[in-house]
Amino acid sequence: MRIFVTGATGFIGTAIVHELINAGHQVLGLTRSETGAQSLAAMGADVHRGDIEDLDSLRRGAGLADGVIHTAFNHDFSKMVANCEADRQAVEAMGSVLHGSDRALIITSVAVLGAAVPGKLATEDNFNPDQPNPRKASELTAVALAQRGVRVSVMRLPQVHNPVKQGLISYLTRLAREKGVSAYVDDGLNRWAAVHLSDAAHLYVLALEKRATGSRYHAVAEEGVPLRTIAEAIGRGLNLPVKSIAAADAPAHFGWFSAFVGTDMPASSALTQERLAWQPKGPGLIADLAEVR
Repeated sequence: MRIFVTGATGFIGTAIVHELINAGHQVLGLTRSETGAQSLAAMGADVHRGDIEDLDSLRRGAGLADGVIHTAFNHDFSKMVANCEADRQAVEAMGSVLHGSDRALIITSVAVLGAAVPGKLATEDNFNPDQPNPRKASELTAVALAQRGVRVSVMRLPQVHNPVKQGLISYLTRLAREKGVSAYVDDGLNRWAAVHLSDAAHLYVLALEKRATGSRYHAVAEEGVPLRTIAEAIGRGLNLPVKSIAAADAPAHFGWFSAFVGTDMPASSALTQERLAWQPKGPGLIADLAEVR
């Protein structure tokens, strides 16, 4: 199949492009830059010029493909609501082209949306449309598209990691370097789910090939790694002291990141592993953090 991939030159998208090509698929990768075009060509992918905010370019790309994997997202947390609205529009635009066909659309969301209440284990079949997280906009659009017959599924991600990047945890590492200490909040027992980049990329391809309608998948290898364990791994790697920060003092130490660092975000992938015969095999989060210097 020829697959249109948004975010094709990004951290996750690049791994998906390689996985698709290795599985025998052709890739049409979205990029807005000449550097991105050269990168895609070097990987063996075709180039589609455009941008996630250029909805016409998204429609054209989807129209040229047998399926779509959408991973592009603006992670500027200072305008998160606007970015989630842009993502909703992108999902709607690509889905409108696929209506009435058997071509699959895999969109990207976050695993925490599967939690019935904060701190409860997130599961695939759970989704609370009334929760305040603005990322829900794309999942709501996916629901509407599925009701119109589009073969759309949702891939929910935890902290995706390799030795180079580790999702939100990369901010913790950066902050530890700046502050000279690797910190966590209170007892640090709040948990973050995680998955190795290679396992996540493989799961996207399995979901695409399944071509289900309305399914939600969790790319989760580890249900929940305590933040204290993560902070200790960062401290060892950077040779820095590790300490607890009281919740009341978290904004002063972590800044904008204090909204995330104390959050409990465990997630399960039991149903995903059963439904797609997916077995994560990559290194764990702490093993990858051991290589960060």
